[in-house]
Amino acid sequence: MPDYGHPLRFGTFVTPSNAPPEHPVGLAILSEELGFDLVTFQDHPYQPAFLDTWTLLTWVAAHTHRVELAGNVLNLPLRQPAVLARSVASLDLLTGGRVALGLGAGAFWDAIEAMGAPRLTPGESVDALTEAIEVIRGVWDTDGRGPLRAGGRHHHVDGAKRGPAPAHEVPIWLGALKPRMLRLVGRSAQGWLPSLGRLQPGDLGRGNATIDAAAVAAGRDPREVTRLLNIGPQVGVDEVVRLAVEDGVSVFVVASDDPGELETVARDVVPVVQQRVGEARRSAERPVT
Repeated sequence: MPDYGHPLRFGTFVTPSNAPPEHPVGLAILSEELGFDLVTFQDHPYQPAFLDTWTLLTWVAAHTHRVELAGNVLNLPLRQPAVLARSVASLDLLTGGRVALGLGAGAFWDAIEAMGAPRLTPGESVDALTEAIEVIRGVWDTDGRGPLRAGGRHHHVDGAKRGPAPAHEVPIWLGALKPRMLRLVGRSAQGWLPSLGRLQPGDLGRGNATIDAAAVAAGRDPREVTRLLNIGPQVGVDEVVRLAVEDGVSVFVVASDDPGELETVARDVVPVVQQRVGEARRSAERPVT
């Protein structure tokens, strides 16, 4: 039973549709009212039927008071890392520390290239994400000496001024499936954020093992990496409990644009899962006599 020591939390995963534009904002407000801990939005900057995710996150932040906010996940190839770092820090300061940074290496490359970004190979996209994380963390590190020089061939800064620092230590969550990305999670990220619908049986266990080994090799405690998972509203209580107990998932993000589905999950799933997972964890902690 892998237990990475993180509290069990639930969030929502909403489509940033612009028809009508108030719908995603209303779903975010409802999510907070229902007791969800986290509100996230897809990020597809090449999709004209969607509102810009970062603008939407900022607007939602002004209409909520408690929930953590994140892209799920932000499209790095179309978001310049140094500017993104300052955007994240600014919103984190304005919200009193309610922002997490979900990042993806890019997937729909025809659309990304059509928007003006260079097409990258899978290996290059991982290199670019690695460089971007270095740049972002460097911008946030206002205790660092001198101008910031960080990154590499795809993303770099050369003499940039540091800051602002976020209000809290903003976690970086990576959407990852393949081994090289998983190793990057273990070395450099605070969270792994895959989607259940894209996983094959055993992928969570294998992914956890890869992340844990990479973390240890980098001198990190694997418990520094939160295991998150996007799930559909139809996933039942037994399955969610199993994913928490057997695979160490501690943050479940429910993908739905239906208020009724979110209400059902909040009422019928969340409290039961919290109780059963809590019992399983306490049982595992009891000494064998």
